[in-house]
Amino acid sequence: MDSTFPAEPLLRAATLDVDLGAVAANYRWFVRAAEGAICAACVKADAYGLGLTPVASTLWQAGCREFFVASVGEGAALRAVLPQAVIYVLNGYLPPELPTLRAAHLVPVLNDPSQVATFEADFPPGAPAALQIDSGMTRLGLDIGDLSALGARWRQPGAIALLLSHLACAEDPAHPLNRQQLDRFAGAWQALGRPRASLANSSGALLGPDWRFDLIRPGAGLYGLNPQPHSPNPLRPVVRLTAPVLQVRDIREDTSVGYGASYRMTAPGRIATVACGYADGYPRAASNHAAAVVDGQRVPLIGRLSMDLLMLDVSALPAGTPQPGDTVELLGAGYDVDALAAAAGTIGYELLTHLGRLSRRRYHDAPGR
Repeated sequence: MDSTFPAEPLLRAATLDVDLGAVAANYRWFVRAAEGAICAACVKADAYGLGLTPVASTLWQAGCREFFVASVGEGAALRAVLPQAVIYVLNGYLPPELPTLRAAHLVPVLNDPSQVATFEADFPPGAPAALQIDSGMTRLGLDIGDLSALGARWRQPGAIALLLSHLACAEDPAHPLNRQQLDRFAGAWQALGRPRASLANSSGALLGPDWRFDLIRPGAGLYGLNPQPHSPNPLRPVVRLTAPVLQVRDIREDTSVGYGASYRMTAPGRIATVACGYADGYPRAASNHAAAVVDGQRVPLIGRLSMDLLMLDVSALPAGTPQPGDTVELLGAGYDVDALAAAAGTIGYELLTHLGRLSRRRYHDAPGR
């Protein structure tokens, strides 16, 4: 019996549009915000789910020359796209990954004494490497106390390609940990002879010039997420999620909607059933909390969405709007990623990476067009 399956992905009804022109515009916004510091770009997790090749190519054409990925595999994939870029691997490398690291000319970020020792054994002095300091994130990075044990090799001018750390609370400018992390990082920077340094992510770049050092490395902001959630978003939206209406029906008062009967109509109305669900990356936790835009008006999502379907209350729209086959906007300028993430009790980072798994992705304003 032939058990061969088709190689092409099964196409879903929902479509994710990615505005590459907005990615480039957001990068240029951060270049201006950097005020003289170099602006790199974080493109890990397939450029936050939006496609490494088109996004990285767009950023290169916009002037970006330094990129950050999480793993050696991601770095090798990016090297195939950008032969001349400087590519840092934030998670460092494991011994089996050494051949790929060498072949792709990647710069590892070393995060603990064992990684430093492994690198010293694998590479001669002068080989590029970055060091990450744990200044308060308590995730990856050398402890401040580890610095005194670093050998003379790391105190030579240029030996550290980049000294970096990561801010834990930069989205909240008033959080005291921002200043504490800055002070710890600056102390390490001084102790190591002031090598080229980077502390600021998207949000950190807006804390002030003290946090920017030589290089900022925005990630989420490039993809339209608000770097300071309590202020208006200065960045352009990058993604738009749309899906077709499958059915519109009149509903009586006190009718339950969706699994678990978690929603009941309090008055007669109309429900539009839309071809999008959690299989498309739309968060199930947003049930009964999120909204969509139909014919320019925001309408609520009601009931518990399922694998392939969600329901919208369109009672307030004119009769005949929408019709089966019409497209509704589940994400876009009228209801953005941050709004949907808040409705689902999550963050835009997670939402983008989940939505990015959609096989129906369309790119606009792509390089060369």
